[in-house]
Amino acid sequence: MTDFDVRPVTDDERRSTFDLLGRSLHAQPVSDQAWSRFGSSWPAAHKFGAFDGGTPIGIASSFDTRIAVPGGGTVTLGAVDGVGVRADRTRRGVLTAMMAAQLEDFAARGIPLAALHASEPTIYGRFGYGSAALGKTLRVARPAARLDERVAAGGDVRMLTPEEAVEAVPALYERIGLHRAGMIGRPAAWWPNMHDRHAGPHGRHITAVHSGPDGDDGFVVYDTVERRSFDAPDEGAVLDVRDLHAADPVARAALWRFLLSVDLVSGVRARHRPVDEPLALLLTDHRHARTCEVEDDLWLRPVDVAAALRARTYRAADPVVLAVRDRMLPANTGHYEVGPGGARRTDAAAHLALDVDTLGMLYLGQWSATALAQAGRIEVHDPAAPDRADELFTTVTAPWCGTHF
Repeated sequence: MTDFDVRPVTDDERRSTFDLLGRSLHAQPVSDQAWSRFGSSWPAAHKFGAFDGGTPIGIASSFDTRIAVPGGGTVTLGAVDGVGVRADRTRRGVLTAMMAAQLEDFAARGIPLAALHASEPTIYGRFGYGSAALGKTLRVARPAARLDERVAAGGDVRMLTPEEAVEAVPALYERIGLHRAGMIGRPAAWWPNMHDRHAGPHGRHITAVHSGPDGDDGFVVYDTVERRSFDAPDEGAVLDVRDLHAADPVARAALWRFLLSVDLVSGVRARHRPVDEPLALLLTDHRHARTCEVEDDLWLRPVDVAAALRARTYRAADPVVLAVRDRMLPANTGHYEVGPGGARRTDAAAHLALDVDTLGMLYLGQWSATALAQAGRIEVHDPAAPDRADELFTTVTAPWCGTHF
């Protein structure tokens, strides 16, 4: 018998559940002034709370958006943007009950995929999420790092006022578009907390925009982190990049050229960049761009396996039949044939068997079937099938999300 119930959050419970999430992540309670500025980013819709009487003890939040999938299409995504349990109520089934309610809601509303950024990687595999895209942390030395003279130059970079950053960047992100698998749309409710709070009048981040022949086509949002100290008085500041998106390689190179031209800094740091971003190749000396870390970024969960598999395209190879197991959404359990012509449910014998979290790892092309099989995540019934699955699922460009949520 449980001593809590899980139900949708009401509008009157927005503030208390937001504060609960903050406490579970060891953040300070939000002030009235801050809540008035970005509370609209925490609507009651698509939030499930665990309550002891009228008191919230857990929260599982999401918002609906779109995600780009291999082949250039997009599908509806449930973006899980806040999960927490009060410290004195953990390990009592609260999280499992909330995640189950959230997944059942996604399924009932016909959402094919769910995604999240995992605070702890060990938590979400048991709910069917798999690490589907990686991100790298770049450190670039200044003033030594310079772009090679052969890198295409064009357009102009201008800095925005905080008021301009709030106004201009949402439309620019929309214009750049979801051009890489894993990128997600940013709905109106996303911007107040995740962008305006940092780049707007009450934040400390700086925004710069690149303009090319057809207008604005890229932007970067960054903070300046002071590194000088009593023991290192000559240590310059570091530019810490929060958000950088560009419509094409020329605009992206121009934004990096701008960052590397800022005076009185000793380096640039950018976290969660695409693992195949070729910054080092743009420099006269590639050693001045160092990858400090590669870590999991986007975690993906097929909610409707058949719809998710149909939504993306596949490369040329003989079809494979996947036996998918899904403990939390058993309607997904079954066999699926995947080939160049698409995907469909089938009664044919399976070539490969995997849990739904492993399918999430395979889906965007970050991991190969061969590697997943060697790691014991895929059971192989046909020795030739992993090679075929590698060819079917692989993507030329690495998946990348590029959006905090």
